[in-house]
Amino acid sequence: MKSLKLHLYYISMGTIMGFVLAHIGFGDFGQVHRMFLFKDLRLLFVFAGAVGVALVVFAIIRQKSAIPHKILHKGTVPGSVLFGIGWALTGACPSIALVQLGLGRAPAIFTVFGILFGTWIYRHLHARYFRWDRGACE
Repeated sequence: MKSLKLHLYYISMGTIMGFVLAHIGFGDFGQVHRMFLFKDLRLLFVFAGAVGVALVVFAIIRQKSAIPHKILHKGTVPGSVLFGIGWALTGACPSIALVQLGLGRAPAIFTVFGILFGTWIYRHLHARYFRWDRGACE
């Protein structure tokens, strides 16, 4: 029963987040594209504000409890670059791709497929070639 309540909590928080992101404009490829071209800074300021709030919240949490340090491994920088390129090309990070699906934007199907395929291929490449500690990503 506790698991069901936890799942319902995550579903409700995800749904609220999806509605907020869609309302702000993150589900619109054109608006995200203008953000990356620095033609419209509204979404960039919203994103920067959210990062700032998260920094403050994590700083407060860190003072009240011990958060273990994560290992920065060799794949972090190339993975971040690939993530950024994918976001710029598709106008969506993983959560936004789901928002776009919810808004009925058909190209989001390809974005979600790309995310799933990239995750699958990484898992296979990592097991065969890299084998570095993935930390919490296990």
